[in-house]
Amino acid sequence: MTIRSRRLAGFACALFALALLSFTPSIAAPLASALGPEVPIAEPRDGFVGRLNVAPENGPVGTPLTVTADRLPPNQEFQLIWRTVKGSWKVDNAEYHGREYNPVAYEIAKVRSDSEGRLTAKFETPEDFGFSHDIVLQQPDRMFTQVGFSIDMTIEISPKEGPVGTPITVDVKGIGWRSLFNSWVLLYDNSFTGWMSSVTTGGSAKFTIPATGRPGVHILEVLHGELTFPYRNMQQNPEPDRPRWAIPFTITPGPAVLPPPPETQAQTVVRRLPPQGELVAAPAFSAIQEPVVVSGGGFEPGKTYQLNWTRVIGNRMTGRGWEVSATPVAETTADAGGNAIFQFKVPDDLGGEHGLYVDMGGGKKKEGTFWIKATAAPLDVGRGPVGTEFRIHLKGVGWSETANIVHLVYDNSYIGYACAFNSQGDVELIMKATGEPGWHYIDLYPGIYKGQETRPNNFRIPQLTYADDHPGEDLPAFRFAFEVMPGGTVGGGQ
Repeated sequence: MTIRSRRLAGFACALFALALLSFTPSIAAPLASALGPEVPIAEPRDGFVGRLNVAPENGPVGTPLTVTADRLPPNQEFQLIWRTVKGSWKVDNAEYHGREYNPVAYEIAKVRSDSEGRLTAKFETPEDFGFSHDIVLQQPDRMFTQVGFSIDMTIEISPKEGPVGTPITVDVKGIGWRSLFNSWVLLYDNSFTGWMSSVTTGGSAKFTIPATGRPGVHILEVLHGELTFPYRNMQQNPEPDRPRWAIPFTITPGPAVLPPPPETQAQTVVRRLPPQGELVAAPAFSAIQEPVVVSGGGFEPGKTYQLNWTRVIGNRMTGRGWEVSATPVAETTADAGGNAIFQFKVPDDLGGEHGLYVDMGGGKKKEGTFWIKATAAPLDVGRGPVGTEFRIHLKGVGWSETANIVHLVYDNSYIGYACAFNSQGDVELIMKATGEPGWHYIDLYPGIYKGQETRPNNFRIPQLTYADDHPGEDLPAFRFAFEVMPGGTVGGGQ
């Protein structure tokens, strides 16, 4: 082993030990976008001018920074700039095309050099994407000089102990956006749990998992994983100094903390609903079989009209693809003022957006939209010995590449996924109870079914950060608990 490789290995081990023994909560700090106004990114002209330093050179979100500069033109005003990126998901026509990051600059402050060409400024490290950033001195039409600063990634869990089933909130700051820094995964007691993203949340991620297992210490491990699963020998990677975490949680004796009844876990708010159009639905979204009223104006008084419901039928597996069809769901007669009110129960169908239309004749239509939200039924069997069969039943699961699968996690261990497209939004999961006597936890997370992206490859695995950063639709997760009873094994001997 060379001196350099020994140093790298020692540094990586030190990082791991530090994460295991002491992980410090990040200090409250402004978002990068709150540092100041967004400004154009200036380019250098005739080379760089001046020298810029920052102390310290790295630190977590909230670290106080001191910037000093010299060798500048004297008695001039400059913009002190923080350069970063804005992230977004690329989703179009029900297809997932990856993610993109566009450069952006925020003015931290206006600063002025003294008669000797020096200046000093102070600010706090903003909440932003982690790792490398440029701090820049510029005038609106010219960049003078810059210095690099690296945001340290941090992880905090809360609480740090509690009985089985305790919701553990994992709060992450400083996830990177570049390759090898932008795809971090969680393991619980050496079992793969899922992936955390921060594309639209600027490097921050927050999610909750249940505490599972017997009383004692359990380990939440966070590693990078570019190609779906964790990269285990990070110390031998081209970026060997990336941190690793092994964070203890202690399960204490006491009554289990159980998830709320599944029927109460459905969304009460759906963000990013499509615009209503000329036909307005009330409510704008609901579960299947719930009543809805659709109204509109501009109809011919006394004439009878049909309201049509559009749906997608097919799958992605057989090669035949899918098609959009329509079926009447309601009929009404317009009143004397030309207003029409249609009443019906939401069909048992795929989740997500559905078109509504009334054929007005002559190739004209009045159109609107409705959104079906996913719902979950209670487990058909809630307790029994090892081997007991039980079923999870969902309705209204979607069909797009970002909505048509749910990921199954048993005691924080990922065990597979289920698809809703071919079954028109209906998902039935047939399970076998396993584990020691006591409560066991089953979580269903959204994810990404397929797409064109290859780095990172996060397909068909649970997206733990679905609530704040899921591409495309706003989707829920569902949580269940099953109690394994002492005794024999179903289907086996005593």
